[in-house]
Amino acid sequence: QLLLVESGGGLVQPGGSLRLSCAASGFTLDYYYAIGWFRLAPGRGREAVSCIMRSGGSTYYSDSVRGRFTISRDNAKNTVYLEMNALKPEDTAIYYCAGVNRLITDWERLEDYNYWGQGTQVTVSS
Repeated sequence: QLLLVESGGGLVQPGGSLRLSCAASGFTLDYYYAIGWFRLAPGRGREAVSCIMRSGGSTYYSDSVRGRFTISRDNAKNTVYLEMNALKPEDTAIYYCAGVNRLITDWERLEDYNYWGQGTQVTVSS
């Protein structure tokens, strides 16, 4: 059974940091053409945050997080990470990791991802 499991969410003050993890089971990370992070906040639709590709490890970021968030992968641990720094209250959301096992041309298109985790809550508040 293919599973993606997120962890690492929590409550943090503005300006603080968190590291989210997305652990893959059932298959190795190489099964996925891409692994993405998305978030869902109250009153907003699901938003693409970041993505890392299997081939070459190319990374992508939304404008709202570029320069503050870093996506990476550890193949030995079968895990993708999202390092989040300089967090803002508007980063508050449920964060999901998602995988796709076929070629995609638009990493932000969430409809193309066919494997999803259950989400982890991130709250940025003083």
